[in-house]
Amino acid sequence: MNHSSALERITLADRIADTTLWLVATLHVIAAAAMFFLLLSLSPASANDLPVCGGKSLLPQLEASDPAAYATLVEEAKATPNGDGILWKIERDGTRPSYLLGTMHVTDPRVLAMPPAAQSAYREAETVVIESDEIADEKKASATLLARPDLTMFMDGRTITGLLGEKDSAILAEGLKKRGMSLAAVSRMKPWLIMSFVALPACEMARKQAGAYFLDQKLAKDAIADGKTLKGLETIVEQISTLDGLPLAPQLAGLVQMVQLGETMEDIIETMSQLYLAGDVGMIMPLMRAAVPEGEDEAAGYAEFEQRVIIDRNHRMAERAAPILSGGNVFIAVGALHLPGKEGVVELLRGEGFTVSRVQ
Repeated sequence: MNHSSALERITLADRIADTTLWLVATLHVIAAAAMFFLLLSLSPASANDLPVCGGKSLLPQLEASDPAAYATLVEEAKATPNGDGILWKIERDGTRPSYLLGTMHVTDPRVLAMPPAAQSAYREAETVVIESDEIADEKKASATLLARPDLTMFMDGRTITGLLGEKDSAILAEGLKKRGMSLAAVSRMKPWLIMSFVALPACEMARKQAGAYFLDQKLAKDAIADGKTLKGLETIVEQISTLDGLPLAPQLAGLVQMVQLGETMEDIIETMSQLYLAGDVGMIMPLMRAAVPEGEDEAAGYAEFEQRVIIDRNHRMAERAAPILSGGNVFIAVGALHLPGKEGVVELLRGEGFTVSRVQ
């Protein structure tokens, strides 16, 4: 495989893969909260017969096909502030230390295990903070979604088939069929919502249907069971409004591209999982940027995506975390892609007056 095709696969993955990782975060919430009206066409999985996800990292292909391009990405990743860790210690004089864990929103047992230092930090913490504490209560989350159908469904008569046209609708219909869903069942759904389910590999979907939790949701439920205080940094409506506010045309294009990836999604998720487990989260954003197709429209679309879905939310989460952290002994867990960079949560917390140092 040549460099361009290898990189294209990574981008379709990673460009939507931060969308995917974050969408999967949000949509894990939605899937848990609104399974009854979003996934009615799917057959339930057995908790005793969960598939093991396959997939392989795409990075060796890229390194072999174009060593220079791969080396450039590695150097950019190394230059990314705070891009080499998923667990950080947060300190301020006069308070007990707190910890920040970057998470990956999947049901992968390797991810759920958490590093030993993170397990210890969680056990000691009095307060657990996640992106949205509403994921701990599926009924409450469901009621929130039902009260705002305009965020997930077209309310003005538009349909996904009407927006896509005949050719792309046929591609979507075939892709959905392979995933046990029908185009008719999702015809009025917003494209980002459909994309989130298409983005889930079959193994992830089956584990979720069987009741498996992704890491943030598991932490939320464990915190309640363990008698800890649970808090959130965003509401579900805020998260979904961010997605719903993205331009429609790139969403539609991304949906069709995502469907065409097919089983490659397992490779994409595995690529990102291996980077995450190695603590190399700073590599993900350079891959995303490098994979953006040439052209002013594409560059502008990605810039808006990065600003609204990542950077703006980084600021919101850091600002809301600061007063909680002021009391000390807090365990915060947010998506790992929110940690690195000059406007990542780690650096923003330093700007709030905390000393933040890498643990792992």
